[in-house]
Amino acid sequence: MMTDESMIREALAVAELAGKADEVPIGAVLVDGEGNILAKAANRTETDKSAVAHAELLAIAEACRLRKSRRLTDCTIYVTLEPCPMCAGAIASARISRVVFGASDPRAGAYGSLIDLSALPLESKPQVCGGVLAEECLAPIRRFFQEKRKQTKWK
Repeated sequence: MMTDESMIREALAVAELAGKADEVPIGAVLVDGEGNILAKAANRTETDKSAVAHAELLAIAEACRLRKSRRLTDCTIYVTLEPCPMCAGAIASARISRVVFGASDPRAGAYGSLIDLSALPLESKPQVCGGVLAEECLAPIRRFFQEKRKQTKWK
């Protein structure tokens, strides 16, 4: 049976692949209303040399292509880190009905940590559930940046 925890674990598995590719280890899984996984994506900002290659945006783009629609109204997106304002805007634009995230992001979180875009009169207001397996989601990000701080280019 699909649970929020099991889907966050799926997103963590994707995030692990990002970390191995020298990307910030953040993963996203987009699921339809029947529990079918439509898309999985990890951050690719360094690989693609693109500021918009966030896991959420890549998963949304893939799910929209698959469905041949820009609307994902019956879907839930599971993300290891609280979405940033750019990703939260895309979630609203796609009319995703539910957002589940692991760790909060006090620097850029758009669902309550820094700002709360779900409280604004945007195109849609997803139901938001944060803190699912938060410590498990935060651990790989912490490890990633600890390693990067040891390297000159990330200091």
